[in-house]
Amino acid sequence: MGTLKQWLDYFLHLNDHLSTFVGDHGVWIYGLLFLIVFCETGLVFTPFLPGDSLLFATGAIAGTTGKINPVIAGAVVFIAAVLGDTVNYCVGRFAGIKLSARFPRFVKPEYLAKTHGFFDRYGAKTIVIARFVPFVRTFAPFVAGIGQMAYRRFMMFNVIGAVTWVLLLIPAGYYFGQTELVKKHFELVILGIIFISILPGIIEVARERRRMKQTAQ
Repeated sequence: MGTLKQWLDYFLHLNDHLSTFVGDHGVWIYGLLFLIVFCETGLVFTPFLPGDSLLFATGAIAGTTGKINPVIAGAVVFIAAVLGDTVNYCVGRFAGIKLSARFPRFVKPEYLAKTHGFFDRYGAKTIVIARFVPFVRTFAPFVAGIGQMAYRRFMMFNVIGAVTWVLLLIPAGYYFGQTELVKKHFELVILGIIFISILPGIIEVARERRRMKQTAQ
């Protein structure tokens, strides 16, 4: 229970924690951003790491304190996102089936099934769409590798997704993070981002259940 509360605290007060880290460690903030984004996108057993909220909080700190350069942060996050997805794709391509069977506790079948649902519906565009959907973001390149998606095609959508993700969320945090409303209610903004991020998954599950009911009838 204590661990859950700590994670919620980190998620909801990312701006405070990142500001403290910048104050204590300076430019190492860029290394931290790289590490978090790379692990979230590149390792199938760390899908719980912050993604969208991290980028928004980074932009907010850049806009309100000037302690983070948004251009450098954006470049670092972009590189980490592309490399993370690439590593995840390669792992899925060459060892995905074995890992899924051997470590179901970490490579959760329900997450894989959810990601397969996105691929069935959106095809290769899932790599782009998944950037904005927690958990699916982590498993999409892994599933693409298992499915033997052509590497060039994967990389095209990988880069497009990373660029879109960075250019939407960091500038959004930069500009909206300076408003009094966001400053006073940052926790609610983060919860809103999380809700919007998981909304496509909720819709997809609802549609799948509706299709199953119709098929059963």
